[in-house]
Amino acid sequence: MTYLDYQATTPLAPEALDAMLPWLRDQHANPHSPHRAGRAAKAAVEVARAQIAALLPAGGRVVFTSGATEALNWAIKGVGGAIVTQAAEHAAVLDTVAASGRANVVLPVDRDGRVAPDAVAAAVQETGARLVAVMLVNNEIGTIQPVAEIAAAVKPLGALLLCDAVQGYGRIAVPEACDMVAVSAHKIYGPKGIGALWIRNGVTLTPLLHGGDQEGGRSGTLSPALCAGFGAAAALATARMAEDAAQTARLFAVAQARLSGWTLNGSDEARWPGNLSVRRDGLDVARLMSDVRDVAFSAGSACASGSGRTSHVLRAIGLSDAQARSTIRLGFGRYTREDELLTALDRLVAAADAQKVAA
Repeated sequence: MTYLDYQATTPLAPEALDAMLPWLRDQHANPHSPHRAGRAAKAAVEVARAQIAALLPAGGRVVFTSGATEALNWAIKGVGGAIVTQAAEHAAVLDTVAASGRANVVLPVDRDGRVAPDAVAAAVQETGARLVAVMLVNNEIGTIQPVAEIAAAVKPLGALLLCDAVQGYGRIAVPEACDMVAVSAHKIYGPKGIGALWIRNGVTLTPLLHGGDQEGGRSGTLSPALCAGFGAAAALATARMAEDAAQTARLFAVAQARLSGWTLNGSDEARWPGNLSVRRDGLDVARLMSDVRDVAFSAGSACASGSGRTSHVLRAIGLSDAQARSTIRLGFGRYTREDELLTALDRLVAAADAQKVAA
C-alpha cells in the first residue's frame, strides 16, 4: 500500500512511539496524583507541553484536549458574542459556529480559497463580533490563509482571533498575533486521541467540560503516553521543519509534473505543498479508488467521506458539483518515498486514462 493521505492522518513517527512505550508498558500513574509516581508522570506531561509550545506563539499556555475538534469547540463556545469566519473552514468550526446559536457571518472566499482581510474587518465592525475564526492551512486544498494580515485588521477592533492550525502546525510558522490556536498530534506524526488549545495569557474561556479542572479550564485525566508522543512529534517537527519542507516541495513538483493536464484546486503559490488537490473533467473518483486499491488517497476531505455530499470547500471556491466529484486529494510528507509516489501516480494516471478511453 502506498499511503498518500497525509491530510487525513500521518504515520506515527518512531520517535513518538518510543516516547510513548514506557508509559504504556511500564508506568501507569495518574499525572494528577501527588505521590512520586504521579509526579513523574506529571513531569513527562510538562516536558511534552513545553515541546508543543515551542512551535506556538509566546505569551500563552498549552492546554491538552482530546483532539483539535474539542479544542475548536471549546474556543468557539467559550467566547460570547457574534462570530465571523469563512466558508472554507473545517466542519469542526463551521458546525460549531452554527450550533452555537449566536449571530455569525460566514464570509466567501476567492477561487484560491482565501478570505480578504478587509472583508473580515468589515464584518467585525458591522456585527461587533468578539471572535474571528480563520484556519491557517486548508485541509482539502492546501491554501494558506492570510492569518497575520487578518489579525492585524481585527485586533484593533477588539475581536479575538482563533486559528485552526491543524494542517499548518509543525510545517509553517503560526502567526504570533493569534489569541487561540488549535492543534492535533496525529497530523504531525504523533498519536491519535490528543490535541491542544493554545490560549493567549489574559484570554478567559467558559469551560466546555466540567469536573476536576485538571488543565485549568479543561477537565479530564491526561494520558502521559499520549502527551509524551505528542511532545516527541512536536520536537521532531521543530528539528526537521526545514528538511521536511524541502522534501515536501520536491515531491509536490514531481507530482505536478506527472499530473500534467489535471487542474490544481486552490492557490498555486499560497499553499502547503504537501497537499495536492487536483481534478480531471469526467473522472469517476469512486471507480478510480476501486481500480487502484493499493494507493491510499482521498476524494476531497476524509472528514466528509461517505456523506454523499460534494465538498463544501470545493463549492466555496466556485467548483460545480461535477468538478468537485472529479477531484482527488493526494497528501505526502516525511515518510513518502519519491519512487513510490511516482509509481502510484503512474497507476492513477493510467486508470484515469482507461476511464476516458472506455467512455
